[in-house]
Amino acid sequence: MRSEKECVVTQTPLTPAVEVDPGFDAEAQRRAVVNRLKRAHGQLAGVIAMMEEDRDCRDVVTQLAAVSKALDRAGFKLVSSSMRGCLNGTDGDGLTADEIEDLFLRLT
Repeated sequence: MRSEKECVVTQTPLTPAVEVDPGFDAEAQRRAVVNRLKRAHGQLAGVIAMMEEDRDCRDVVTQLAAVSKALDRAGFKLVSSSMRGCLNGTDGDGLTADEIEDLFLRLT
């Protein structure tokens, strides 16, 4: 006897194993990553200026940590977008699941 909360997925040759996301927009995802990288670029320019101005070490490290986090988030967004693209069959990079997993692990 199955409980009401148990989820059973049955796959036939005509149905996909995963439900695709019809609202996925690869170009919008790419733009979002580029925007994150541009923000990180601006933050890094600020850190360089702080170093050149011999600003307080704590302030520089705080801003440097923000740059690092921004870059991490851009990387995760890129990998996430690739995963969603693969699931939807719209990934132009042609990455396999193993390659995407490898990219994700490089970020951690």
